[in-house]
Amino acid sequence: MFDLIIRDATLPDGRTGIDIAVSGGTIAAIEPGIAAEAGEEISATGRLVSPPFIDPHFHMDATLSLGIPRMNVSGTLLEGIALWGELRPIATKEEMVERALRYCDLAVTQGLLFIRSHVDTSDPRLVTAEALLEVQERVKPYIDLQLVAFPQDGYYRAKDGVASLNRALDMGVGIVGGIPHFERTMEDGKASVEALCRIAADRGLPVDIHCDETDDPLSRHIETLAAETIRFGLEGRVAGSHLTSMHSMDNYYVSKLIPLMAEARINVISNPLINIMLQGRHDTYPKRRGLTRVRELMEAGLNVCFGHDCVMDPWYSMGSGDMLEVAHMAVHVAQMAGIEDKRKIFDAVTVNSAKTLGLEGYGLEKGCKADFVILQAADPIEALRLKPTRLAVIKAGKVISRTAPKIGELFLDGRPASVDPGRDHVPKT
Repeated sequence: MFDLIIRDATLPDGRTGIDIAVSGGTIAAIEPGIAAEAGEEISATGRLVSPPFIDPHFHMDATLSLGIPRMNVSGTLLEGIALWGELRPIATKEEMVERALRYCDLAVTQGLLFIRSHVDTSDPRLVTAEALLEVQERVKPYIDLQLVAFPQDGYYRAKDGVASLNRALDMGVGIVGGIPHFERTMEDGKASVEALCRIAADRGLPVDIHCDETDDPLSRHIETLAAETIRFGLEGRVAGSHLTSMHSMDNYYVSKLIPLMAEARINVISNPLINIMLQGRHDTYPKRRGLTRVRELMEAGLNVCFGHDCVMDPWYSMGSGDMLEVAHMAVHVAQMAGIEDKRKIFDAVTVNSAKTLGLEGYGLEKGCKADFVILQAADPIEALRLKPTRLAVIKAGKVISRTAPKIGELFLDGRPASVDPGRDHVPKT
């Protein structure tokens, strides 16, 4: 007798007609035709069952603050930074918690159950850290929230930046962050990377650096980050986020840089929505696309994943909490439209992100945690195209969200959902 059985699922690897049996919050069996009963059974009706979506790069302290205290009129990165500087002093712990919890409710309906959020430590009051540590605890039953101590105004550039970051880590923020390209000089940026990697090594913590989020091809802090990762023995525990300067770098230099990154086992976090919006603003035409070298990095064996970064905040007035929206943009901007390309893009918001976050027990195999999502799509490629309804979201073997199927989608076989609505619902028996 199992707690739950999902019947007739299609898995991301192409397996079809699969049953998933859950016991005690763990996948107890995953195979065709499980001959057993369960306390609850759900028919996936041949639709895609995926492990949960993961956002490895987000700013939850700012989310849903659009219009407070004013709008970003230009829509630029620099005005967004200035606007956050106006919002941060007036933000209270209570309203920050309330905004973050609203976003987490949205995330659950999207099947987004793992989030890594950066926490601005530049204000020495550390209201941001207090708020998100509370949120982290409150959402623990349904979202795994990792927190990064992020010196938004610069580790050295901000007044009390060094002390504030260390205090945030002492409070329980568990990942070391940085923003070397925002320091006053390239040398300060380089020094900040060395200092932050040393802190991580001393404390036994991972590292996640906003690195070279600029069009400047001479912003090369990722080289320093890779070298310091090796120096401090942090291989596999370090993420370089954004890395947009790589889209402007000389190809010969990149031919040296990417192998160094691979040696350091750097996890690459690209943010397609925000960077296609914010980068290339000084260009007329040709205009740069604003995304790091996703295909080349994947082909070199690096672990590449995608983050949402922002939703309705000073930097980005759009966003939905849907990681398939992020992946959909990546298909276009990275020009990865091939069949295998799309499967890699789907992996970038699931299994690759799980590797970046160091998750244990993630996936659709016997013994993994019973966390998964039933989507109104036939396979990952169709899911990228449709950004489909999440028919059911399961956490630790319990259904925590249900959404009625959408009628009127055109599926891969040319059949609109309204032709056979019975196929697209998830009955509870």
